[in-house]
Amino acid sequence: MLKDNIGKYYFEGNYNCAETLIRAANDYYDLGLHDRDMISYGVFGAGIQTGNTCGAVIAAAAVLSMKYVEKKAHESSDIKPVTIRLMQEFNKKYGSVLCKEIKPQSFDPEVRCKNTVEAACDILESVIAEYDSASQGQTP
Repeated sequence: MLKDNIGKYYFEGNYNCAETLIRAANDYYDLGLHDRDMISYGVFGAGIQTGNTCGAVIAAAAVLSMKYVEKKAHESSDIKPVTIRLMQEFNKKYGSVLCKEIKPQSFDPEVRCKNTVEAACDILESVIAEYDSASQGQTP
């Protein structure tokens, strides 16, 4: 499971939510991102440092882009529906995709935003599995 990969980044590496999710997903899905690529996700932690869109949500959306976009997003028939599904699932769980609204629901001073990162991993995996099954004509 994707969330099994987060401990080494979140706790051992002391990365934020976005950095942790993209690094764990890079390992899990073999995305081929280099360290410098993943450093660019640092700014997305804490809701783009402003409480805005949750960094874990942004990183999860980036994983979808890496999986479903060949060269340009507007040339992909997959990216919009799978991203909409990701956002729907986050909204179903938290009622929002905003860090400032998610954090009060799942932040724990002992583990910081680990609960949100784990939820993001579960949501991302579920959305990918559901989308891939549907696109292959199978039921998830």
